[in-house]
Amino acid sequence: MKASKIIAALLASAVSVMSLSALAQTATPKIDKRQETQEQRINNGVANGSLTATEAAKLDRQEAKIEAREQAAKADGVVTKAERAKLHAAQERTSAKIYRKKHNARSSN
Repeated sequence: MKASKIIAALLASAVSVMSLSALAQTATPKIDKRQETQEQRINNGVANGSLTATEAAKLDRQEAKIEAREQAAKADGVVTKAERAKLHAAQERTSAKIYRKKHNARSSN
């Protein structure tokens, strides 16, 4: 009786460790935080008139593509260093586009 309880406890802890390690391999907190920040920058640009609706829509589509790439990277259960680098590079490009579009001569006013 005692041995079966010990085995059950060991199995439960092994399952939780395995699920935590799988979660750690697919967790992308820096990418998620950056995506939130960039979406906020787009929303602020629309609110203050520095982005037109068309510019904001294009930027939102780029953000959606990055999100889709992130989900595809997570699909196999592991986000590799190379996948993280590609996501980071895509975010860098989008960040630069947000800056350029917010500071060009167009405005929604």
